[in-house]
Amino acid sequence: MVSSTWNILGLVALAAFAAAQQTNFPVPSATTNLPAVRTIPAGQSFDGSMRQWDRSPSTCNQQAEGGEKDAVFILEHGATLSNVIIGPNNGEGVHCKGACSLNNVWWTDVCEDAATFRQTSSSHTSYVNGGGARNADDKVFQHNGAGTVIVQNFFASNIGKLYRSCGNCGTQHARRSEFRNVRVQNGKVVAGVNANYGDKTLVKDSCVLGGAICERFNGNNQGKEPTKIGSGADGVACVIEGVRTSGC
Repeated sequence: MVSSTWNILGLVALAAFAAAQQTNFPVPSATTNLPAVRTIPAGQSFDGSMRQWDRSPSTCNQQAEGGEKDAVFILEHGATLSNVIIGPNNGEGVHCKGACSLNNVWWTDVCEDAATFRQTSSSHTSYVNGGGARNADDKVFQHNGAGTVIVQNFFASNIGKLYRSCGNCGTQHARRSEFRNVRVQNGKVVAGVNANYGDKTLVKDSCVLGGAICERFNGNNQGKEPTKIGSGADGVACVIEGVRTSGC
């Protein structure tokens, strides 16, 4: 019951954000530095009032892998985070432990990852509605769990990957991802997926200025570096529709 209700709420949120895509990073109304990660309980919502939320002391250790203790927010299953600006002094941004919704969330300077999705069921769907991220040396969205991640009306600049399905997690899944009306400029790739595990991604009605739209890998569950096997649409793991690469 929670799952079906959550999917309906997520779709309503997508429709509400469908009209516009903001490409200017907002100015925070104030800054709150947290000494420890803040957890949003299951099914609850948190509105950050367009404040910048960060960690103090900093938990950013550049590209060294961290964990949820280094995040600013942990969202339990069904939680929603809205109107938040994530500052530069944290390693992991947001961790979703189940299906979650991120509405108008902005990352000013991504350290390791902006958000990590750790959904435990193939029926879980997480939504990123609006917002943006910049200055991510590696990934913006890391998908380690199961289920689907849907990103709409999102702006990203100066990034490595907008999304990566975990290439070497100990437990692997057939992951789904969708990107609609996203704008990525000065990025290396929009989506990286594991074809051998049955991943499927859709990039639609978007603007990609520089870099690849989709890259396909053979992932593994042994912690080894995954093998890149191709780039671009193949109609199976990578589907691309209505994407412009100039003049947008």
